[in-house]
Amino acid sequence: MIIVQVKEGENIEKALKKFKRKFEKTGVVRELRSRQAFQKPSVTNRKKMMKAVYVQSLRANEE
Repeated sequence: MIIVQVKEGENIEKALKKFKRKFEKTGVVRELRSRQAFQKPSVTNRKKMMKAVYVQSLRANEE
């Protein structure tokens, strides 16, 4: 459950913005979308490997 502390006289739009930010950080929507379609473990591992290679190449180019 997400709890947002609202200060005295604080604007409702600002409180809503805080709520949205906290909600995004929890990753609920991302988790829901990932669970909607099943991926084979081999596909998941391949994506992880490709991401690792990409990050490694970025770090190599940075140096």
